[in-house]
Amino acid sequence: MACFLVPMTEAIVMTVVQKVVEKKEKKAGTETVTSADGYRMEKLPFSKKIGWLNKLLWGGSALLAFEHLWHGEIVPFFPFLTAASEGPEAVSEMLGEMGTVGVSMAALITVVWLGMLLVTKLMQKKALKAIPAAE
Repeated sequence: MACFLVPMTEAIVMTVVQKVVEKKEKKAGTETVTSADGYRMEKLPFSKKIGWLNKLLWGGSALLAFEHLWHGEIVPFFPFLTAASEGPEAVSEMLGEMGTVGVSMAALITVVWLGMLLVTKLMQKKALKAIPAAE
């Protein structure tokens, strides 16, 4: 019914966080990592990594909102969600769905993003070790 609102709320918060981090990174400049052999590699800015999470969250929320619109659960007039106009029992069910399905979807997306960060970190370490040896 309204499970897409939870990842959308996370996306809104993380978009604000990304803008703040971008400003701080712009002031600090680019960060480089140096290998034992002296090879230098520019580090991926954290704001770019947050951008990956934002893309996952916004994309998933948009797809879910479209699906709910398709099934008539979202309408173009107030209160926009059909469950909100059907009485207290429907609102209770909607909030329960947001608390279970919505939170679990947002958590899963965040866990996938954390996995992406881990893989990126491992790839960066591997690149630092391999490139000087190839020269």
